[in-house]
This record gives sequence, C-alpha cells and structure tokens, in this order.
Amino acid sequence: KVTGSGSLNKEISHKMIIPKTFALHQNFPNPFNPVTHITVDLPKDAKVHLTVYNINGQKVKELMSGYKTAGTYEVIFDAHTLASGVYIYRLSTDKGFVQSKKMMLIR
Repeated sequence: KVTGSGSLNKEISHKMIIPKTFALHQNFPNPFNPVTHITVDLPKDAKVHLTVYNINGQKVKELMSGYKTAGTYEVIFDAHTLASGVYIYRLSTDKGFVQSKKMMLIR
C-alpha cells in the first residue's frame, strides 16, 4: 500500500509483523540529500501525526496523518525544496506516545 502527496513523499506499510512497542527510528541516510527514509512502529491501531519542523520550530511538512492500523510504516521524505540544515521530525499518537529526532539535510 502506497499513499501520500507529492512526487516522492510517500508512505509504505509493512504489516507482516506487528511491533511490540511504539517507536520512531532514526532516518536513513542521515545526513541526506535530498531523500531520506523514516520508519515508524505502531504496536496497535492509532491516530498518528508524523511532522517535520525546521530548527526554529516551524512546521515544514506533514508526512503522516490520520488513523493507521498496527504495523511498521516507512515514509520516504523528499526535501528537494528545503534549504540545508537541521530538521526535527516528531511522531505523536493518540495513545500518548511522542518522540522526536533530528536529521540533517546537506546540499
């Protein structure tokens, strides 16, 4: 299943194995130019938001939003329109899980 907006910003679901815990994994590659992958583990169905912010805390892109079934999701983030620098990506769920990580875009 592939969904999403934009040419390369997309979400790929891997539902074969249900993860045991919520997790936001470090993007790879990191640093990146201009495409990177972000993996999210959902042990149960949840309403989720995966959002990218610039270093000033301004929202840059919503990568995943809405109700998702349990599984592992890989989001491919295309940052070709963004400037070089450090960005923060944050996963929050309606189950109380919130986690953020840093990534670096190098031109």
